[in-house]
Amino acid sequence: MPREYLKKATLTSKSDASDVRATVQAILADIETGGDAAALKYAAQFDRYEGNILLTDEEIAAAAEQVPDKLKDDIRFAHDNVRRFAEAQKETLRDIELEVVPGLIAGQKSIPVHGAGCYVPGGRYSHIASAIMTVTTAKVAGCHHIVACSPPRPGVGVAPAIVYAAHLCGADTILAMGGVQAVAAMSFGLFGLPRANILVGPGNQFVAEAKRSLFGRVGIDMIAGPTDSLILADASADAEVVATDLVGQAEHGYNSPVWLVTDHRPLAEEVLRLVPDLIADLPEVNRDNASAAWRDYAEVILCETREEMAATSDAYAPEHLTVQARDLDWWLGRLTCYGSLFLGEETTVAFGDKASGTNHVLPTSGAASYTGGLSVHKYMKIVTWQRATREGAKPVAEATARISRLEGMEGHARTADIRLRKYFPGENFDLTPHG
Repeated sequence: MPREYLKKATLTSKSDASDVRATVQAILADIETGGDAAALKYAAQFDRYEGNILLTDEEIAAAAEQVPDKLKDDIRFAHDNVRRFAEAQKETLRDIELEVVPGLIAGQKSIPVHGAGCYVPGGRYSHIASAIMTVTTAKVAGCHHIVACSPPRPGVGVAPAIVYAAHLCGADTILAMGGVQAVAAMSFGLFGLPRANILVGPGNQFVAEAKRSLFGRVGIDMIAGPTDSLILADASADAEVVATDLVGQAEHGYNSPVWLVTDHRPLAEEVLRLVPDLIADLPEVNRDNASAAWRDYAEVILCETREEMAATSDAYAPEHLTVQARDLDWWLGRLTCYGSLFLGEETTVAFGDKASGTNHVLPTSGAASYTGGLSVHKYMKIVTWQRATREGAKPVAEATARISRLEGMEGHARTADIRLRKYFPGENFDLTPHG
């Protein structure tokens, strides 16, 4: 039986693809030429903020005083989980040496990038967790200078909880600026900051386009689209829990797809019945997003077998993937394309989004088919090195000379020839290609 769509999306993430490229490139060019003054001009225009751009120690301390103690405890709890998970990830990277042939040793070395620029959204929602996710991982990686930037609110500045979180997690500088101008400031080294070598963190379409435009000059974590989530559920799943999880992710934005894939029609029909009331019960600002996302982007797909369910999920390559089904180990072993996986009813995407320790900066729009999310590894350069004795260099030089000549690269061949003549005078070598 082919997949049956009990609910089919009328729009996709590409349906709303406004052409912002020209606008973003014009702003970037203007700021690169105009420097600090141009960035401040756009901050006044878009952020509607004319306060201090680089927060002082006194301003950071004042912001911390505004954060309730219970929220501080929660931020510290989340930071500790993210930090410990990041430290464990870093342990998986190790420097190595290998004697490739006798006398020739090659190695691998992991080096953190110098400067990291962490974008923390602060528009519709104050993304405290994004400060934790991006700054903590950069700190654990060993980046020498970390800038956290977040859009200030008119007359208020950066949300105090974001300031507190960024400072706690190890930001060296906190920049009260948002949008393209913030990305440009970090990339071009404005306001006396070191240039960022990598830009990380979620943002709106203008931030995403600015990162895409600058990629190559700086590294980026990924090009992010609207957040998306998929749930795999069988007859053992609780329909109310499934429906609540779908609605919870739909509130991200009006164009945030959520998908349910199941092999149990009664479950699918019950979820379809429950979701509208769950959306209606949300506060208005959340309700509007969730309602539009469910109406235009959500899908409910009925499959015949769990293998077909898994294949459907892999084809969608969701950012967030939840399994509420029997035999979780089978799903863990079978599924291959996702940004982050949540196994069982006892965990949920919101846990990963906020406090469980795994990172919430994840690939969207199917990019999970070829990449994972933000981690310590994104800030690390995996470089190689080699050295050799003269005897160790001998067979490598011979092979290099012949391969180079076969390719037509005589200059390369001669760099091998000269070493053979110098180290082994009087010996005859067959350095002509045999192809």
